[in-house]
Amino acid sequence: MDIKSFQRALAQIAEERGIQPEKVIETIESAIATAYKKDYGKKGQKIKAKFNPVSGDVKFWQIKLVVDSSMLYTEEEIERMKENKEFISDEGPASAEVSAGEAKKFVFNEEKHIMADEARKIDSKLNPGDELEIPLQAKQDYGRIAAQTAKQVILQKIREAEKEVISSEFKSKEGEIVSGIVQRIEGHTIFVDIGRTLGVLNREEQIPGEFYRPGQRLKFYMLKVEDTPKGSVVLLSRSYPKLISKLFELEVPEIASGAVVIKSIAREPGFRTKIAVVSEEQGVDPVGSCVGQRGTRIMAVINELGGEKIDVVEWQENPQKFIANSLAPAKIVEVKIEEKNTAVVFVPEDQLSLAIGKDGRNVRLAAQLTGWKIDIKTAETEEAQKGKDKEKPAEEKEEAKEEKPKKKKSKNSEAESPAEEKSE
Repeated sequence: MDIKSFQRALAQIAEERGIQPEKVIETIESAIATAYKKDYGKKGQKIKAKFNPVSGDVKFWQIKLVVDSSMLYTEEEIERMKENKEFISDEGPASAEVSAGEAKKFVFNEEKHIMADEARKIDSKLNPGDELEIPLQAKQDYGRIAAQTAKQVILQKIREAEKEVISSEFKSKEGEIVSGIVQRIEGHTIFVDIGRTLGVLNREEQIPGEFYRPGQRLKFYMLKVEDTPKGSVVLLSRSYPKLISKLFELEVPEIASGAVVIKSIAREPGFRTKIAVVSEEQGVDPVGSCVGQRGTRIMAVINELGGEKIDVVEWQENPQKFIANSLAPAKIVEVKIEEKNTAVVFVPEDQLSLAIGKDGRNVRLAAQLTGWKIDIKTAETEEAQKGKDKEKPAEEKEEAKEEKPKKKKSKNSEAESPAEEKSE
């Protein structure tokens, strides 16, 4: 064997597949052990191979499990399982259930098992449950079938190792922004090339009204990595609200550094988004930092989202001020806090439609952003209500004034009647 060429090929495979060289060597050892068992082993044997990549030498061992009588099925148990037509193998019946804490039992096979008494004759330190390694004679020549089997084992093991690496790599990126290129479209599902694997953008995670085409580069929010029988599947999203905060982190250094914090986000994908920001440092304008000079920062986020409108408002601890800010760009006259987490907002009549928004979107997003139920009324309604309250006491006073002269007249009439009698 040309060791130098072999080592170069080993390093190349490890680099291209992103697998550790030790993992590739383990794969080769497993393949060589399979080939050895195919040509020189016996049925039921467990063969272990150790490959030295420097010298190219290979050593082989047969592995046997050390057992005692408590770990084996008795003849009666085996007969009973045969009567019940349970499948019996060297590892025990396939249908047998092992309860928690119960030791697994085996059907003794001299190629796989060795009794503890015999094992201690070879190595006195061995106990039941340990493995005994019996050296085997190394072989150099293998048949075509054994070589083909070894090749298949290497390919399969490398694929499995590659999938494990990819799965662990992308699981560490869950909740992050990834950049990808739309590769193909199958119905309503978009497959995106995000590097070493494909991400899946399902219909419910797409922005309504957004069109995708192969070769288009976009940014996606990585929802999670799901393990399936066919491998790991990376689920992406374009509609998740945290996509907005991650995009602002990329565009606004103050958010990335922690000087400005995004307190809450309310989003209707494809239409409008509201974010509430607050400054953690004195002298830093939270809204101005997010908007940027001449709106450059916020425009970069809007362009990435295909023109979705974004309102940046300042978060306030005072709920009245925060609710007033959340209804921007509408001008607010007054905010009244009522019971059951409800707020009544009064706006000028010409600002009513702006405060409510198209299809009620502005007030709905403001309610989501603040966590308050918002009822919008015109300021004229409030003034009219106040006017009615003022009119009631005035009317009562006028009624009282009208009643007072009547009483005076009655007194005068009573007083005049004796005088008239005297004159008569």
